[in-house]
Amino acid sequence: MFNRSIQSNKTLKGAGVHKNDTKPFLLWDVPLALVLLTRLPLPRLPDAVFARQAQAAWAFPLVGLVVGLLACCAGWVALSVSLPPLASAGFVVAVLICTTGAMHEDGLADTFDGIWGGFTTERRLEIMKDGHIGAYGVLALLISQLIRVSAIAALLTSGAIWTILAACAFSRATMPVLMKILPSARQSGLSHSVGVPGVWSVVASLGLAALIALLLIGAQALVPAVCAGLVVGVLALVAQAKIGGQTGDILGAAQQLAEIAFLLALAAQL
Repeated sequence: MFNRSIQSNKTLKGAGVHKNDTKPFLLWDVPLALVLLTRLPLPRLPDAVFARQAQAAWAFPLVGLVVGLLACCAGWVALSVSLPPLASAGFVVAVLICTTGAMHEDGLADTFDGIWGGFTTERRLEIMKDGHIGAYGVLALLISQLIRVSAIAALLTSGAIWTILAACAFSRATMPVLMKILPSARQSGLSHSVGVPGVWSVVASLGLAALIALLLIGAQALVPAVCAGLVVGVLALVAQAKIGGQTGDILGAAQQLAEIAFLLALAAQL
């Protein structure tokens, strides 16, 4: 343990990272964000880097770019071998699910189970923490993924496959916003352990997502972004009223709902 600590401190010092570092942006935040939000095989990070989990929220849209790029490549290959758009969209969604370990989809299911399956705050949080899935969660997953695949299929039919990247990036920028404006509904759990991002991390996350959307879509990104923001705003109000704040499940649900709203609005425009 002692030798490991010495080696970790040396690694951090050489990389310009220090324990309890309060700098708003560091390059270490990018691989840290990937570790937090994906299941991609990544090198082991120095232990002290994980103290920056909240600050690393600015890099969440970059995670969306990475997983979105992998998914779009899968969709492009599927279209290249003459698979129909609907089947190709299925491959896109499958890659998105595999690269993230279905953590956001799991959050969506738990959110619907808890918020609509319980009658008190305590019972709702208990249901959300339970590893089992109920009727509300199953229906939420079935309906949301059907809409998600259909919207992506429409984009593939329009030849706008790379616009999916904007949805993946922007949807992940909504999570730091909820982390900042809503208190943690629990005194334990992943969201509570990560902490609250600073204002600049939230602003940078939104700015980075907006820049990505503008570069990929142009001015047409405004309506999808507004739609995604409205959906997440409604979720925030419901979460505050029903459980008194946010949890990791609420953040996952926010990503899913924002992505779907963005994709639907974009498909409608194209």
